[in-house]
Amino acid sequence: MATPPLTPRMLTPTTMSPLGSPKSKKSTATVRPEITLEQPSGRNKTTGSKSTKLFRRVRSVFRSLPIMSPMCKFPVGGGRLHENHVHGGTRVTGTLFGYRKTRVNLAVQENPRSLPILLLELAIPTGKLLQDLGVGLVRIALECEKKPSEKTKIIDEPIWALYCNGKKSGYGVKRQPTEEDLVVMQMLHAVSMGAGVLPVSSGATEQSGGGGGQQEGDLTYMRAHFERVIGSRDSETYYMMNPDGNSGPELSIFFVRV
Repeated sequence: MATPPLTPRMLTPTTMSPLGSPKSKKSTATVRPEITLEQPSGRNKTTGSKSTKLFRRVRSVFRSLPIMSPMCKFPVGGGRLHENHVHGGTRVTGTLFGYRKTRVNLAVQENPRSLPILLLELAIPTGKLLQDLGVGLVRIALECEKKPSEKTKIIDEPIWALYCNGKKSGYGVKRQPTEEDLVVMQMLHAVSMGAGVLPVSSGATEQSGGGGGQQEGDLTYMRAHFERVIGSRDSETYYMMNPDGNSGPELSIFFVRV
């Protein structure tokens, strides 16, 4: 008996996953990547000696003094500042991601293969922030109230007043990574820097910041190296590092307790 020829209905359509491996449309909607992200080293290793920690703190304070502004009155226009500057901070990986019409998320990792050490939800639409970054310099200031006998690390504060280029833009909220967040980080674990979109599975629901229900369009992301500078117990700054090294940071994020 002759084998009937294949028809279009018998063929399984395939698409390319974000990491380049072909997967069927059905599998992309039901199968999630295994989370293999590692714990940050700070949670597994003991801290250094007191003298080393003191030296690093004094050095960071000294180098960060010229760039901090306690009132967050950052210049919006004009030329770039701090050309070819060197802050002497710690390099980390920062990822901006979200659906274009919903609030943007910022994930900070020690490296692309580690779990986030900080995850923020900012009251700025993802598409708007990425558009502003394409035009010029963006400075984000996150302020919270300084309390007597403050013992909480500044990045562990739960909520901040948010300013973008000197304009009040709502609030920034720290939150724990959801399953959707970890899936995004896992899909980008081989990416050190770059920008693009990630396909949304048919069962995807609101990731963050939206009004509820299924989101429209693809999830947009931008990843880069950031320089983390701890100025004091009440100030910390993240500078996006340009690959060409010929100009100042396109994006600066300031955490300040006032």
